Amino acid sequence: MDWFEETLHQGWRQAIRVERVLFREQTGHQDLVIFDSRDWGRVLALDGVVQTTTGDEFCYHEMLVHVPLLAHGAAREVLIIGGGDGGCLREVLRHAGVIRVTQVEIDPAVIELSRHWLPTLSDGAFDDPRARVVIADGARFAAETRERFAVAIIASTHPQGPGAVLFTAPFYQDVRRLLNPGGIMVSQCGNPAIRPDELVETQAAQAAAGFALVDYYLTVVPTYIGGAMALGFATDAPGRRAISVRELEARGVPAGLRYYTPEMHVAAFAHPRWIIERVGH
Repeated sequence: MDWFEETLHQGWRQAIRVERVLFREQTGHQDLVIFDSRDWGRVLALDGVVQTTTGDEFCYHEMLVHVPLLAHGAAREVLIIGGGDGGCLREVLRHAGVIRVTQVEIDPAVIELSRHWLPTLSDGAFDDPRARVVIADGARFAAETRERFAVAIIASTHPQGPGAVLFTAPFYQDVRRLLNPGGIMVSQCGNPAIRPDELVETQAAQAAAGFALVDYYLTVVPTYIGGAMALGFATDAPGRRAISVRELEARGVPAGLRYYTPEMHVAAFAHPRWIIERVGH
C-alpha cells in the first residue's frame, strides 16, 4: 500500500502517503487499518475513512471535550459513546472535578489496537480509576441505562455502518433522557462544506428529540476532508451556550492544551455566512 485513499465522499477523495502499514484486520464490525505516514504521524482508519492521526487529533478531541465540560462548569459524571481510540477519555480526565467517565465502545478491537499502536492518544487514560469501559452498542446503552450524566459526548464515526444509528432522533431522545438537569450533549455533525445535508439532518434530529437549544460549533481538523468540522451542541439549559471568555477562564482551563482556549470556545459558535446559508442558522 503506497497510498491510503479515503472514499467517504462520492465526489471527493483524499490520499495519504503510507510509510508503513502496521496493522490491518477485518474486526467483527469494520475494516481497521493502522499505518505510519510522513506528514500526519500514525493514522487509524475504519472502513476506508480516517478516524484520527497523531498529527492532528488534538484539534478534534480538545474541542469535542472541553467546550461542553467548561460550558457546564461542574460536570462530575461524563458519558462517551464511541471514541475507542481514547483521545476523548484522555481529555475528559484532565478535569479534576470529574469523578467518573463511562466509555461505551461497540468494537473492543478499536480500544485494544489503539492502546497498542497509538498509545499517545489515550496516554494512560484507560488505566485511570475514574474510567469505566463498557463494550456495548452505544444506542442500546443509551436506551437501557438508568444512569445519569452531566455531559454526553457522542464521538461517533460517520453516519454509515455501525455508527448510523447514533445520528437518529430516537437515539438523541435517549441521550436527552439520561442527562441531568442542565446537561449537555455534543456530537460530530460532519463537514458542512462537502456534506451540508449531514449537519442539517443531524440538527433537525436533535431538535426533534426535544432539546431546548440545538446549535453547533466549528473546529478545523486538517485530515478530515473539506475544512471546518461541525460539532453539535444540544441542551435544555440554553444559558450554557452563552458563556463569556472571563467565565470560562474562571472555571479552570486544563494545562497543556494545543487547540482549545476560552477565546476559541466563544469564537467557534460564530458561524460563517456561507454555512448559515447552507444549514439555515
